Amino acid sequence: MRTARALGALRRGVRREDGATAVEFAIIAMPFLALLVAMTQTALVFFAGQVLQAATSEAGRLVMTGRAQSMTSAQFQQAVCDDAKGLFTCAQLQVNVQTFATFATATRANPIQNGKLNTSGFTFSVGKPGQIEVVQVFYPWPLGTDMLGLHLTNVNGDSHLLAAAAVFRNEPY
Repeated sequence: MRTARALGALRRGVRREDGATAVEFAIIAMPFLALLVAMTQTALVFFAGQVLQAATSEAGRLVMTGRAQSMTSAQFQQAVCDDAKGLFTCAQLQVNVQTFATFATATRANPIQNGKLNTSGFTFSVGKPGQIEVVQVFYPWPLGTDMLGLHLTNVNGDSHLLAAAAVFRNEPY
């Protein structure tokens, strides 16, 4: 008799659907939140890259027009930071300004060596009128997490190196 009652209660419990929605939400919630965080983080990396590119292009005009002739590397770095509208920590911005005779000889620096940011080969040469300039700006964008195995980290173990460049011929100032 007792077994029959227990079996009847079990059958009634299997047919009930009162908490089905809560259970389904609990199953779906974690993957959904992980995907939402990963999409937000990826969007922030792309947004920061676009802001850095715009700031580099604006600051590159200082070199192109000759207004950077009396600037130091630190002053130029501050000019880039000012154009970035407070999105970056100015002390972590790294600038590399190189001068070349022709576009064919212009090269860009790759500052990642063994997973670390290496700026030892960076220069600050604003050149003369008519010379080719390559302005590069780098920033290690910190990533809070590497959810879903996106592998956005490429420098210092927990950051994504944002890189922006502007290549142009100096105006005849």
